[in-house]
Amino acid sequence: MQGTVYRETHEDVWRTLERHEATVQDHFARIGVRAIVDPLEGYAFLKTIAPGPDEDPLPRLVKRRALTYPVSLLLLLLRKRLAEFEAAGGEGKLVLEREQILEMLRLFLADSTNETRVLQQVDQSISAVAKLGFLQELGRQRGGGAWEVRRILKAYVDAETMSDFAGKLGEYANGKETEGDGDDD
Repeated sequence: MQGTVYRETHEDVWRTLERHEATVQDHFARIGVRAIVDPLEGYAFLKTIAPGPDEDPLPRLVKRRALTYPVSLLLLLLRKRLAEFEAAGGEGKLVLEREQILEMLRLFLADSTNETRVLQQVDQSISAVAKLGFLQELGRQRGGGAWEVRRILKAYVDAETMSDFAGKLGEYANGKETEGDGDDD
């Protein structure tokens, strides 16, 4: 099992995983890895188990990736948008246009007079998040395309991370507001 397995795109692997989940869990547990299976959302992936206090750590078998600031920010913003979508009773899939993603990120990116550079940075971030499996391109159109936010993002960006992020967003927004409120006298 490499990467994320989705029920809709890896049907044979998914059926095997459903039939033999206990055996698969036991197999991976022996090597310090846990198979995370979410039958409601339709995805599965592997995660390294943290060793206990009296256990020697096993070699890392699941890759960790260092994320850039724009990619981390985009992941958090997408997770926030997914939470809002679900809270509003959104059925089906959350689909965002490139322009919507651009507007979500624009507030947090460094001010720049070079619009081409900003667009390039956003496109690079979108591509990186898609390579990680959290966005799936649905269609290309002139000026961008539509992207499905994959629900597996909920497993990687948890509620605690979202809460910390909300606090930092509030601080950032308050700082931006006070910057522009200075007297010009």
